[in-house]
Amino acid sequence: MKKPIFTGSGVALATPFTNDGVDGEALKKLLDFQLEGGTDAVIVCGTTGEAAAMSYEERLRTIESVVRHVDGRVPVIAGTGSNNTENAIALSRDAALAGADGLLVVTPFYNKATQKGLVRHYTAIADAAEKPMILYNVPSRTGVKCTAETYAILAQHPNIQGVKEASGDLALVQKTRELCPEDFSIWSGNDDETAPIMLLGGKGVISVAANVAPREMHELTAACLRGDFVSAGKMQLRLRKLCEALFWEVNPIPVKTALAMMGFCQELFRLPMCEMEEENREKLKGVLAAYGLI
Repeated sequence: MKKPIFTGSGVALATPFTNDGVDGEALKKLLDFQLEGGTDAVIVCGTTGEAAAMSYEERLRTIESVVRHVDGRVPVIAGTGSNNTENAIALSRDAALAGADGLLVVTPFYNKATQKGLVRHYTAIADAAEKPMILYNVPSRTGVKCTAETYAILAQHPNIQGVKEASGDLALVQKTRELCPEDFSIWSGNDDETAPIMLLGGKGVISVAANVAPREMHELTAACLRGDFVSAGKMQLRLRKLCEALFWEVNPIPVKTALAMMGFCQELFRLPMCEMEEENREKLKGVLAAYGLI
């Protein structure tokens, strides 16, 4: 029986930048805020971390920095996906050597692999990496969608723990739960679906909103894990406007803008990401103020 690498709220951590590279001091500040807020896991160099716009060496240094600062207090999961299987294998191996406790591997984008290709891609990475691996299904960004039947095949691999489901397809989540063994874990990849997916047996969320509201996302998932879905539903509804605001523009533009407003980092992005439209920025400021975050 596979034990999930984490349950609860895992933050999809934003990467703070300077004009010269990753801002190491701001990164530590963000991590301290997360740990103090009860975050259950840290996911570094994922979509929200702008990993696709970072160099290979930069990604590894950032993973190493996060592992060192977290120092075993919660699991650190490294985003190591690529549309090139060999690159994903290399980065997964190097992330493991850097001390990551697990890997988050997105479906190969642009290539639009078949389901057979997805099985072979993920199996090759899982065979090579020797670390617990979470699949990441986000068809809105990659152009390819895993099926429940594909999950059922991949669930047999000892290193594949489960999936971050960001398809927005609750029917897929239900079918996955039906076809896959109990120890194939499902984590919500969308903040606004955290309680619904956990009601269907999910183990938690890999969260954008946790960047700015770690305590609230931890408490929401904790309520779900203890079976208190009445309280969880109320929390989910209370967070609705915040979750919505963080996706008014492409992630991670709004959440990094919010973090800058909260004093955690500079409002710097890597192209092709760029600053938020001024109208949306002002609306976001109002939402943050309403939640007492600024």
